[in-house]
Amino acid sequence: MKNNNLYLGLIIILSVSIGYLLGSNNIISSYSTISDSSSVKKLNRLIKYLTQDYVDEINSDSLVNIVIKEIVNKLDPHSVFIPAVQRESLSESMKGNFHGIGVQFRMLQDTVAVSRVLKGGPSEKAGLLSGDRILMADEDTLFQKELNSDQIISRLKGNSKTPVRLSVYRKKEDSIYSFDIVRGPVPLPSVNALYMVDEITGYIKITRFSQTTYPEFKNAVTFLKAKKMKRLIIDLRGNPGGYLQPAKKIADDLLEAEKGIVIVEANNGKRVQTFSTSGGLFEKGELLILVDEDSASASEVVAGAVQDNDRGLIIGRRTFGKGLVQRQMPLGQGDQVRLTTARYYTPTGRSIQRPYDTSSRTDYYAEVRKRHQTGEMNDPSKIPINDSLIFTTPKGKKVYGGGGITPDIYVSTQETKDELWNDYIIGSNLIDLFVFLELDKNVKNFSFDNKQKFLNEELPNPNEFIDSFAEFCKKNNLPIKVTKKNKENILNSIKAFIALQVYDENTYFKIANQNDKFVIRAMETD
Repeated sequence: MKNNNLYLGLIIILSVSIGYLLGSNNIISSYSTISDSSSVKKLNRLIKYLTQDYVDEINSDSLVNIVIKEIVNKLDPHSVFIPAVQRESLSESMKGNFHGIGVQFRMLQDTVAVSRVLKGGPSEKAGLLSGDRILMADEDTLFQKELNSDQIISRLKGNSKTPVRLSVYRKKEDSIYSFDIVRGPVPLPSVNALYMVDEITGYIKITRFSQTTYPEFKNAVTFLKAKKMKRLIIDLRGNPGGYLQPAKKIADDLLEAEKGIVIVEANNGKRVQTFSTSGGLFEKGELLILVDEDSASASEVVAGAVQDNDRGLIIGRRTFGKGLVQRQMPLGQGDQVRLTTARYYTPTGRSIQRPYDTSSRTDYYAEVRKRHQTGEMNDPSKIPINDSLIFTTPKGKKVYGGGGITPDIYVSTQETKDELWNDYIIGSNLIDLFVFLELDKNVKNFSFDNKQKFLNEELPNPNEFIDSFAEFCKKNNLPIKVTKKNKENILNSIKAFIALQVYDENTYFKIANQNDKFVIRAMETD
């Protein structure tokens, strides 16, 4: 039986790979051809020898996964094997929700401490707060057991409508409470912020393109238009992409009718171009798209459609450079393969896919970080340009293929190494941890009951926060030098992370963006 499972696993992955590379959608016909090949017969003999004659017992399931992974790794850098154990967590973010109680937590001295209560989840409705210690889940004791994150998650997550009783210690009140929570869907929004920056400018942050992205975007634009929005900033920085369909729908809402959105070329060479329709939500107002080196795939589809149609300005840094389309397919037993099945091109016909060597995925992904070494982050003239890949927009602007989307307005780093290090610390999760520990240590000294008051006022005792943070960095062997130039940024980041833990992501971005040079540059455009 083990022999059959292994053979079948190899046949499935080979059938899928070769069938799609040849442009065939009939996996059964591909299977009949492949199963007669001498290569597969050779593999079958090896598997038979391993399972029947090898001196030690062979785990055929493990061997199948190794072989599948090796095959997929020989393809392009974006084709990946997804084992069953990883499938659920990956699919949750793309579905836009998961099922559980809806908290994020940290381990503090062998105790589960709630670092954030997720908006719209069962825990928020039940009244859990950031800083609460979860002592027990039903009859399971969760403290002083050295449990890892997966073990804790297994006790807290569960199917919808299943109950769990939590015993919780609330430090601020020095009391223990019981919460009867019914597990349910917890939203994982992909539009993480929407607000008016000033009287005419709206801001929308999109972190990925999931099943719920377009409805979220549509609601966000409708809300901002009701606030008299005339200019829109869409922030796609750090957005790695996701589903192509919501990206096309968003681009459609930004373009007038009959404008090209994206061209998709299948493995048989057939090209299909998507055009915009009439009646888009935001076809006329000023449009600004923020991107950086971590904006990829579907993010680049939106940015490319806007740039190639002269619809708005792209602001930031050169994007990742991913012009390949993947399709996720089942392999059996919960395993899946995400296989590249097409290429896409922007409306002018350019491919923004970076060159890659199938033998080195590490180098491919490292290229983005090496842009600091080449000087590109400081100086846009250092961006590599292929003169043979020049394209022209309807208004005569030159755009380039072969390596991401180059912004119309470049936001360079222009900092020294020390300043870059400070910026890294200020923007990292280190401040998130510091804020949690600081609020927890002095829990009775802080009261953030009024969100609007918190937004409008400075942090209380700012110098104490600065001194405490400097000491915290020193203890963690990540020293930071506080200067007049970065003091304001540190305080702003601390305030933003307080907002994230106490309020929500929208409030976090409202504060963080006040000192964000990308947003500031966008607000300076005429």
